[in-house]
Amino acid sequence: MKTGCNPGQIVILNGAPRSGKSSIAEAIQATFDGPWMNLGVDTYMERVTPPRYLPGIGLRPGGELPEIEALVPVFYAALYESIAAHSRLGLNVVADLGHHDAYAEPRNILPDCARRLLGLPVLFVGVRCRVETIMERRNRGQPGREGRYLTGGGSEPVPHQVLAWQREVHRPGIYDLAVDTSMMTPGECAALIRKRLDAGLTTPTAFQRLAATARGSQPD
Repeated sequence: MKTGCNPGQIVILNGAPRSGKSSIAEAIQATFDGPWMNLGVDTYMERVTPPRYLPGIGLRPGGELPEIEALVPVFYAALYESIAAHSRLGLNVVADLGHHDAYAEPRNILPDCARRLLGLPVLFVGVRCRVETIMERRNRGQPGREGRYLTGGGSEPVPHQVLAWQREVHRPGIYDLAVDTSMMTPGECAALIRKRLDAGLTTPTAFQRLAATARGSQPD
């Protein structure tokens, strides 16, 4: 095992589906120095989670699948422990996720996840996007993911589930940096993230503030 190395930088991208998180993660991997491992929601859903437990950590707001919801805190805990392990071995990590707490009952997942990364360098980035732009992307589709995203039409041009994501994903809205993919390209967002990393993190960081609210009853 590699020991004595500096921990790798962690960048957590938080936003609604189709807000552009994955494209920013790809830009970071392509342009930042050193290896950047992507441990985001797509990898966890498509390669890690058993099909019968999908959407797993991608479960949308609304408390619609309580039998899966009970496992979501454990899934997140395992993912964040993996992120921490990569960082401790000196590997940089970018993870594009969609945190919310609009389950059938409060789960307080984000504070618990933040607690698991204490002592590691974490930049928490809010990825915002106008709902009109998100619907354009949903309606346009994405090759290889046909049918995965709700589209608009008829009497419901913006599905209520999409509005729920817009409403819930940025609560409580504590970030080190926020970007808007309605106004910036993925490359521009990545460049802004790089600039913030080069400038250094302020203390307390967003994750340090969030970890302070973590409950002791969260899964270990």
